[in-house]
Amino acid sequence: MSHDGPGPRAVMRSVVLLSVSALALAGCASEDPAGKPLAEQDIAPAARSLVADGGTLRWAVDAVPETLNTFQADADATTTRVAQAVLPSMYRLDASGRPEINPDYLETAKVVETEPKQVVLYKLNQQAVWSDGREIGAADFAAQWRALSGKDSAYWTARNAGYDRIERIERGANDLEVKVTFERQYADWRSLFSPLYPKDVMGTPDAFNDGARRKLKVTAGPFAVQKVDRKDDEITLARNPRWWGSPAKLNEIVLRAVPRDERAQALAAGTLDLAEIDPDTVRRIGLAARAGGKGTSTPLQGATPLYGEENSARKEQRKALTKYDRQQQALRRFEVRRSLEPAFTQLALNGADGPLADERVRRAVARALDRKELAGAVLKPLGLPAEPVGSHLALAGQAAYADNSGALGGQDTAEAQALLADAGWVPGGPVKQKKGEKAAGAEGKKDAEKKGEEESEGGDDGDDGTYIVGDDDKAPAEADREKKRHDLKQQGGAPGAYAPKGTAAPAGAPDRALAKDGKALTLRFVLPSGPGSESLRTVAERIRRMLDRVGIRTELSKVSDESYFKDHIASGEYDLALYSWPASAFPATDARPIYAKPVPAADGSLNVEQNYTRVGTDHVDQLFDQAVSTLNEGETKSLIRKADSRIWAAAGSIPLYQRPQLTAAKKNLVNAGAFGFQTPVYEDMGFLKKGARPAAGPSKK
Repeated sequence: MSHDGPGPRAVMRSVVLLSVSALALAGCASEDPAGKPLAEQDIAPAARSLVADGGTLRWAVDAVPETLNTFQADADATTTRVAQAVLPSMYRLDASGRPEINPDYLETAKVVETEPKQVVLYKLNQQAVWSDGREIGAADFAAQWRALSGKDSAYWTARNAGYDRIERIERGANDLEVKVTFERQYADWRSLFSPLYPKDVMGTPDAFNDGARRKLKVTAGPFAVQKVDRKDDEITLARNPRWWGSPAKLNEIVLRAVPRDERAQALAAGTLDLAEIDPDTVRRIGLAARAGGKGTSTPLQGATPLYGEENSARKEQRKALTKYDRQQQALRRFEVRRSLEPAFTQLALNGADGPLADERVRRAVARALDRKELAGAVLKPLGLPAEPVGSHLALAGQAAYADNSGALGGQDTAEAQALLADAGWVPGGPVKQKKGEKAAGAEGKKDAEKKGEEESEGGDDGDDGTYIVGDDDKAPAEADREKKRHDLKQQGGAPGAYAPKGTAAPAGAPDRALAKDGKALTLRFVLPSGPGSESLRTVAERIRRMLDRVGIRTELSKVSDESYFKDHIASGEYDLALYSWPASAFPATDARPIYAKPVPAADGSLNVEQNYTRVGTDHVDQLFDQAVSTLNEGETKSLIRKADSRIWAAAGSIPLYQRPQLTAAKKNLVNAGAFGFQTPVYEDMGFLKKGARPAAGPSKK
């Protein structure tokens, strides 16, 4: 999980009737609702015959990882990148984010028995060997299962999903066959053993806990780990001489830690060939391309001319201009490759307590948002499709995707005001401000304690899979609904869940703060303050204005990147927040802890797993349990989509947009860039032969 800037990896979820048009839209989709990815990958594809042999690719990463073991809690994106290049994966993702067999390691894999137990038979590539010469086989599969099963607490594992369902692993008819028997049926069995570590790493707790943190002696990919240099902050991957597949074109890949706000300078200095970049660097590369061989005077535009002898300030300006021009000329060697990252940014609503514990208030927040406008604010300036994300559990193109946002409804100011009125929040009510208390939200009372570190600104059971808000056992009886309608009319109140559709809201309601029980409706909106989070702050400001229109006030609170997740999101010290989740090809497994209903722990605390919004329902948990336990792929998709509809209706989190993926790449670098969903093919990356041209791809802007 991340927040569009520095942050952690890898959260969420009335009584309003949907309009007839929304119901029709939800029920008439005859074609596959998954659709296609919104943006293609942009990697300058080229046939291997056009790629030169040799060379070193210098690739920017955020940090040298603390561990090279992807199954440990402090693994990060660089851990994953190394594992993809040097370790076996039985499956990898295609351009639509769907799993496909990796033929370098696997000939076939299929369910061969379902009764009395599910049995999967893997047939391995007969050439697949570890770098020490030993064949990859059942012993490696069994060691990884035992380490990750959760049965031995001596293994410090971050996750065991799926492995805890295995009953036994054994050799098949020969050394190339691995037979896996499951104690309980497991729909996402393709998620297992990717990556696969050698038994040397998984065989004992000591080896697992410490053996693969700083080095990987035995590997089995097109590259091997040659050196982890923590002094110079880089990892060197070198060709694996025992690799049996298509040989790597590059001699080396150097993963170099470079802060995002320093990457433009590093690219210009010639110390990087490939780097994910921010929108400011995108603009600089675009300016350099348009300027051709000419310099630019961007840093000094608007400077007052000086006559006579130059003063020291003017000399410094001229020096800065010269440096900037040199960098701009160097940036002409690069182009921007852009796609959409397999991750989405959401607005999280903390439902633990305070106003957002009332789902009517959460739904009001959601109905106040114009998600199309928010997506456009981030993606349109970058030349990317500006479509709002319609699912919490998959992205467009993935098998489980369907736009289920109709279960909650789109932007509607009148409906938002109605929900707030029904929840008791009325315009212009008396407000009793307690000393030191700024916000009405879950953590408003703690603002005084945080003052030193923060900077604040005022400011269903239906078979179609669609959950309709209001079809709930806890909906009021019809007599109660009728009384509420009558009362609202008599009071001249805003239209609501119980008001006739089309009833006009009272004039001027959005201009007055809402209050209830002497307390103003003000939500604490926590944001990271670092240089990589400008887009989040832009989105937050637009959300603030949208909420203002329905009478919800927000207090923007900027905190350090280091404390944003740990001290605020994970600990529940927020009302509203923006952060991102990666999309998974296996949502029944990977998304469940993000949306599971929090449960009390033995010590009296609340176990939220990864559900940092603290919003969940028993029904959603049941749908996940059913989805992960069926071997019928169509049924799994249907159950996931039903779960997503319920998550939308609970309004614990509101998906906004798929994150932009912006990569600066040397113009002659091919088969690398903005990968989108697809797993990179490391052995095909390289530099073009002289005179060769890559295949046509997405236009460069």
